[in-house]
Amino acid sequence: MAVILQHSIPYDPLAPNPLPGIKPADPENWLHCDEAFAAQMQHRAELLIHRKQDVLAQSAGALEPAQELLELVLNQSYRGATDQVSRPDGVTVRIDRARPLETLCQLVQEDFCILQKQGDEHVLTGAILCFPASWMLSEKFMRPLIAIHMPVDVYDVDIARRVQRLFDGIQPGRPLWRFNALWYHDAELFQPRSAHQRRAHEDQSSARYLRSERQTLLRLPQTRAVVFAIHTYVLAARQVLKLENPA
Repeated sequence: MAVILQHSIPYDPLAPNPLPGIKPADPENWLHCDEAFAAQMQHRAELLIHRKQDVLAQSAGALEPAQELLELVLNQSYRGATDQVSRPDGVTVRIDRARPLETLCQLVQEDFCILQKQGDEHVLTGAILCFPASWMLSEKFMRPLIAIHMPVDVYDVDIARRVQRLFDGIQPGRPLWRFNALWYHDAELFQPRSAHQRRAHEDQSSARYLRSERQTLLRLPQTRAVVFAIHTYVLAARQVLKLENPA
């Protein structure tokens, strides 16, 4: 088990945030780099080598949106580098535009899911997902939104319609974000779990760690795909208590 922890979260993860809980995001600051960057990036690299079939999925139709996303990330985080970049932790990464999701995995802490409109729904057509919070990419790949969220108890038909309208309404240059808060006994970031094997509920009184995802939604202007970006924070429960009750 890899224990990679942050010491703070740039929002209150315990604030009430009912679904969909969406807020406008800063289009110039939707990618975050924190004190866990080096450790998370090393873990991502190891997962890409040893668990590639579990963390990477891409349909042929998702290649162009993934390449567009790669250019967006390069422009925002690496000043539009063309051949290679030097990451904040000093690691040099070669840019491979033929393998955009694999390259993205090595550039930033965020995981990325690409959703494209097919008929009346958005379908998950590509993803680099190193840090799943109790779900499996293989079970969600090429499935529409309502099927992706089917195990979520509060995700009913009404919520599904609202989320689909939300996806339809996302405009380029106007990203949105939300967050969640999940209590875990295990700090491991790679937590795949089948929808048929639900995770036992843990609360603050029994869990050792708080896991929170900062989830950003944005529209790619050229391909019109929607990107769901996930930045994962894990804090020790005792650290959360200190944040709630500062001395």
